[in-house]
Amino acid sequence: MPPRPVLLVLATLCVFVVVTAILLQLMPGPLKQMDYFVIGTVATLMSLLALFLVIIGTSSAARDVFFKRRKKKL
Repeated sequence: MPPRPVLLVLATLCVFVVVTAILLQLMPGPLKQMDYFVIGTVATLMSLLALFLVIIGTSSAARDVFFKRRKKKL
């Protein structure tokens, strides 16, 4: 089985390709340069969001990612 970083990169790339393909089908034609810019931006945003959620969800310290308890001072 490939190492975890390779799987994360491949999964992120797959999300990018799928979102790009879906948006290219949904956008009414003819497409302008700004349409391609928007499609790329949304696909990048969704890819990074998916990557973030996978990393947070599979983290060994998933319950303490955003919140850490402080030790009480006496």
